[in-house]
Amino acid sequence: MTTPADVHDVRDPEQPGRLLAVERDVLIPLLRGRAGEDFARPVAACPGWTVRDVLAHSSAALTRVVEGRFETGVFSPESNDRDIAERGGWDDARIVDELERGMTEAGPVIAAADGRLDMLALGEWVHAGDVREALGEPGAYGGAGLPDALALLARVTRERGHVPLHADLDDLDEPLRLGESGGERPPGRFIGDGPTLVRLYAGRPVDGVPAFELAGVEAKELNIFG
Repeated sequence: MTTPADVHDVRDPEQPGRLLAVERDVLIPLLRGRAGEDFARPVAACPGWTVRDVLAHSSAALTRVVEGRFETGVFSPESNDRDIAERGGWDDARIVDELERGMTEAGPVIAAADGRLDMLALGEWVHAGDVREALGEPGAYGGAGLPDALALLARVTRERGHVPLHADLDDLDEPLRLGESGGERPPGRFIGDGPTLVRLYAGRPVDGVPAFELAGVEAKELNIFG
């Protein structure tokens, strides 16, 4: 799919919800077909968390969005741990049900939030990739949602004045421009595929990924969730 770099300056309010819905249609059937022990697998991207913990965190976060519950300290590590603990007595199917509801109903709420919650949608899409990878499934940090994820990532990093980067991606015909230096710093350069770029920006491991080039910027500088 061709996505011109300059298009990412304009917010598409439906994009975060579309990203969640596309991932929902793949992830939920995958989870419903899994045995109980798969939910206990460790997730390398989230040390100390299992697949079940990541799903519980994601379902809780999206439910908070749907219900408009944003108390002080929400989404902090302590808040996330409490959300997971509150679901400790739930069976796996109930957590998957809540996640499906959140991925379905959060989109319109995020669309109406003028961009304040767009990063949350991207983060939950990344967590779906974390789960896919932990389960040994293909498509982690990629698949049908990748074009929207890249577009959202480009816009958010530009709005935040993140470190500038020009990415030549196997997945796009046009270069992707991320971040904004204001002329103070020349942009770094990335050559590789989209899922690897997502991994770098999400602070995920890049061991075993297809070969890529990164110049003019350190990988740790790209992490938007760190």
